[in-house]
Amino acid sequence: MNTLSYRTEYANNHSVKKDWIVVDAENQVLGRLCSQIAKVLRGKNKTNFTPNVDCGDNVIVINCEKVKLTGKKMDDKVYIRYTGHPGGQRFNTPRSYMATQPHKVIELAVKNMLPKNSLGRKIFGNLHVYAGTEHPHVAQNPKVLTF
Repeated sequence: MNTLSYRTEYANNHSVKKDWIVVDAENQVLGRLCSQIAKVLRGKNKTNFTPNVDCGDNVIVINCEKVKLTGKKMDDKVYIRYTGHPGGQRFNTPRSYMATQPHKVIELAVKNMLPKNSLGRKIFGNLHVYAGTEHPHVAQNPKVLTF
C-alpha cells in the first residue's frame, strides 16, 4: 500500500481559489447573518480549510441598512470606542449607526467574530459592505449566497 496517497494536503497562498459571493442582508437577523459571513470569510465552508491561511472567499454584503436586530438591541446595545484622549470614551447604539453609517454595524459584528491577529485583519479586508443594492464589484461575477 502506498502511504503517500494518504497525506493531508494543506492549503497555501498559491493553491487557494478565492471566489466572490454576494449576500443580501435584507430582513436578516444581524448575529445569524454575520456568523455565516465570518464562516465564509474564514474559509471554514471549504474542504481544504487550513487555520493559518487566508483560504476564504471575498464577500459582498448589500442592503446593510435593512438588517434586523431582535428584542430591544437597537437601543440597548452599546458600541464603545476610545479616541485616545482623556475623557474620550464614546458610546453609540445600532440605531445611531444605522442613521449615519449603516455598514458599520455589520462590519463590527463580523470583525469581532474573526481571529484577533494579523490573519484576522487580512481576512477582514475581504469583506465589502454596501447600503443599497448597487456595488462596484460586478466585473468579478459574484455568486449569490442565501442563508
